[in-house]
Amino acid sequence: MLGRVIRARRRYLALPLLAVLFGAVGCSSATHVAAPSPEGDAAQHCRALHKALPQTVNGLKRGIAEPVSDFTAIWGDPAVELRCGVPKPDVLRYGSEHYNANPDAAEVNGVQWLFEKQDDGYRFTTVLRKVYVEVTVPGKYAPEVDVLPDLANAVKKAIPAGV
Repeated sequence: MLGRVIRARRRYLALPLLAVLFGAVGCSSATHVAAPSPEGDAAQHCRALHKALPQTVNGLKRGIAEPVSDFTAIWGDPAVELRCGVPKPDVLRYGSEHYNANPDAAEVNGVQWLFEKQDDGYRFTTVLRKVYVEVTVPGKYAPEVDVLPDLANAVKKAIPAGV
């Protein structure tokens, strides 16, 4: 009889714990962003950028990307995603399948950005900087370019100009 009571008590105690665990997992709304892995000076510049990034971009509040990294940041839902220390875009690499000698690019508040249309929105990548910074903006926020003025000051402050 005592054995049945102990087993019943264990099941009773385990149920609330399982409910809490499943509730935490089910309620997670973290945005997963693949973190780049810059090294040396590039990593230092990216860490400085992470500290300089604004809390809001085009009215969107900053969130926390998963996994947590000094090389990524997000704003809004769906998320505007920033990744620092990404490789040179294929469109700029001579000989790559997507190379374009005259890609779409423009200056926004003193920072040159490469524009690449995506299935749902745009990807913007800094050019003429020591480190490539990529910003992906969902089409929901059209015109997508409106996030760039809020990011330009942080980029200018943290990522030196140069190639």
